[in-house]
Amino acid sequence: MPNPFPGMNPYLESPDFWPEVHSRLIVAIADVLVPQLVPKYRVAIEKRIYELKGEQSLLVGIPDVSIVRNPTPRNSNSSNVAVATRTVTPLKVGLPMFEEVREAYLEIRDMASKEVVTVIEVLSPANKRPGKGREMYEEKRDKVFGSRSHLVEIDLLRSYEPLPVFGDNIEGSYRILVSRGDCRPMADLYLFNLPDAIPAFPLPLRGGDVEPVVDLQALLNTVYDRAGYDFTIDYTAESVPPLAEPDAVWADSLLRATSLRPSQTSKNLHKTLHFC
Repeated sequence: MPNPFPGMNPYLESPDFWPEVHSRLIVAIADVLVPQLVPKYRVAIEKRIYELKGEQSLLVGIPDVSIVRNPTPRNSNSSNVAVATRTVTPLKVGLPMFEEVREAYLEIRDMASKEVVTVIEVLSPANKRPGKGREMYEEKRDKVFGSRSHLVEIDLLRSYEPLPVFGDNIEGSYRILVSRGDCRPMADLYLFNLPDAIPAFPLPLRGGDVEPVVDLQALLNTVYDRAGYDFTIDYTAESVPPLAEPDAVWADSLLRATSLRPSQTSKNLHKTLHFC
């Protein structure tokens, strides 16, 4: 069964699926662009690797629960008789371990000069959540903004604060930023929500060249089909991260209409039969 959502599928945002979706989407974008850009441009899949240290965890040495022993009255008379010590059940705690993060992104390079013309980023949670990963990504973002290269930034994740832009007065769950090197500080921001189809956008290139239109919706749907997510995702469960109430109501109605969740009538009938 194809992607049941008209736009972004919120179930793909789950940590169980997103790393794979991210990788497949990067490759899918590259595959569709190569035939349109050769021989003048090369589409290169690049990768940055860095380590994060359990930023969501507690620091070593700071317990999350304090153990307080109840005071026990003592006999004033000392005794040499051995007394059994009460055993305390240990707490299970997490430790901040180093995590290696590998993030793929695309560079469109001029075949003759080897210059980077356009950078395409599909954001991951590490790029958005507070901490080292976001700081490193914002540094890279600022370097692109300070160059002549174009930047396409695709954000298909609802979690965490979006990357900063000015003049963004309309809220949207998802966004695509197209920043042209020769138009800064102005840029084009495509905002869309769960019920919306993902908008197509032109890929900025050198002046005078024909700019291919990237149909991200079609690419995401292809990734969904080829990965067999219709067999893997449990649509009877809630998405992770959870949806806001209006989106949750809308998604529930959509999934019931497509028979991916039992209808209310079926649920009531099941309860009646169970009661009998």
